[in-house]
Amino acid sequence: MLRDYLTELPLIAILRGLKPENAEAVGNVLVEAGFRIIEVPLNSPDPFRSIGILAKTMPKGVLVGAGTVMNPEQVHGVRDVGGRLIVMPHADIEVIEVAKEQELVCTPGVATPTEAFAALKAGADAIKIFPAEAIPPAVVKAWRAVLPKETVVLPVGGIKPDNMKPYLDAGANGFGLGSALFTPSMSVEEIGGNARAFATAWQVLTAG
Repeated sequence: MLRDYLTELPLIAILRGLKPENAEAVGNVLVEAGFRIIEVPLNSPDPFRSIGILAKTMPKGVLVGAGTVMNPEQVHGVRDVGGRLIVMPHADIEVIEVAKEQELVCTPGVATPTEAFAALKAGADAIKIFPAEAIPPAVVKAWRAVLPKETVVLPVGGIKPDNMKPYLDAGANGFGLGSALFTPSMSVEEIGGNARAFATAWQVLTAG
């Protein structure tokens, strides 16, 4: 299921600090740029409302959900407003299991092979390598040599259009994008420009 949304542009928009009144406009410019996965971290203002707005207004082929999910209760809250994606900074097995019981896509954060294998065993749909600033491409390459071949590996943290290539070469399948794509102070036009820059960079990297 997750791979379906990653096929054309495997970049996840992380909208930390998004306000509900801006949710639809920001979502629209991301979708126009080719994004198909949108995450609203739960430490944003009124995040469940923003997730609900995005879930209702984005096209059917867009996966909307929450980041910074810390406990099972929040998983239920995301599902109740129409979110279908659970992203975590950690690899809490209980949260993963509850997300999968609710038939939601779950991408836990991992920083060691031990966490990665435990998360996959619990049913994770992908692993979020976090923070990527502390886990260089050489480490990702070493992980990729031992992880199951079908594992979706998504570095998150400090990713910019000009530093994706080393991770891609190391075996990354896509990326989560934070402040280089979106901050609450950016205009919709600026967010759209950033989104197009990331999309273009991905297309150049994967051309041919």
